[in-house]
Amino acid sequence: MSTSEAMALDELVDTARYPLSDLESSAGAAVVDRARRELAADGCTVLPDFVRRSLQETLQQECAAIAPRAHFDVATVNVYNMAVDSDLPEDHPGRMAFERGNAFVARDRVPADSLISRLYSHTLFQQFVARCFELDELHELADPLSGLVLNVVQPGMEHPWHFDTNEFTVSMLTQEAEDGGIFEYCPNIRSAEDENFGDVRDVLQGHGEQLTSRLHLRPGDLQLFKGRYSLHRVSPVAGRVARHSAIFAYSERPGVIGSISRTEQLFGRVLAEHRLAAGQAVRGDRLLD
Repeated sequence: MSTSEAMALDELVDTARYPLSDLESSAGAAVVDRARRELAADGCTVLPDFVRRSLQETLQQECAAIAPRAHFDVATVNVYNMAVDSDLPEDHPGRMAFERGNAFVARDRVPADSLISRLYSHTLFQQFVARCFELDELHELADPLSGLVLNVVQPGMEHPWHFDTNEFTVSMLTQEAEDGGIFEYCPNIRSAEDENFGDVRDVLQGHGEQLTSRLHLRPGDLQLFKGRYSLHRVSPVAGRVARHSAIFAYSERPGVIGSISRTEQLFGRVLAEHRLAAGQAVRGDRLLD
C-alpha cells in the first residue's frame, strides 16, 4: 500500500473510528470482532458514519446526480425470484406475488472518481470487508454492469420481501427517504438445509412481527448483511424524496458475471460479457432461488 493510497482512504473514511490501514491494532481488531459477532448472531452489522460526516453531503449529491441514469422496472415477483405461476402447493410462500418497483444505476454509469467508486475499488476496504465476513479474500465482480450499483426506490415504490442469491451484501445508504424506506429483515429465517416455509409464509402474510428486525440507516452508514438466509425488504417509500443506496458487490471467487435474464431484468440490457458467460454459473446450495 502506498502512502497516497492510505491518505486517499483517510480522506474518505473516518479512520480514527475505523482504522482500515491498521486492522492488527487493538482498535482495528475491536471493529472487526464486533462486526463478526453481530454477523454471527444476527446476520447483519452496521458501521455508523463510515464515510466522514464532512463528505456525507457530497456523497448524497453525487449519487442523486446519477440517479436519473437508473433503469426502472416494475415487475410482479415472489421471494424466490422464480416464476410466480410456478406449479407450487396452494399454501407455498412462493405463490404470493408482490409488485417490485426498483431502479438500478449500472456500474458503467457510475463515475470512476465518485466516492462510492473510490471506496468500492480500494484494496484496504476490500480487505476489511473480507475480514468482517471471515473470508480469506474477496474479488470485485467481473460483471461490467452489476459490480457497483446505485439502487433507487422512488416514492410509492418498495423493494418487497426477498432473499439474496449471494451469501453476503455490502451496502451504504446515500439518501434517506422522506418517509418509509426502512430496511426490515428476518435474521436466519432459513438455512442451506431448511427453507422454513412456515415462518416465511407468516412474515409475508403480516404475522411475523416477532421474527422481524428493523434498521433506521443514515447516509454514510456501512451495512454488512448476510441476505442469503435472511428474508428482507425495503418498506414502501413515501413523501417526495427517493431512497438511494450504493451496493458494493463482491465475490469469494474471481470472474463472476451475472446471468443474462437477471442482468436484463435489472439493467434493461446485456453486454457481450454476459453472453460469453451464459451457462457457467455454479450454485453453492439447492435453495429455491
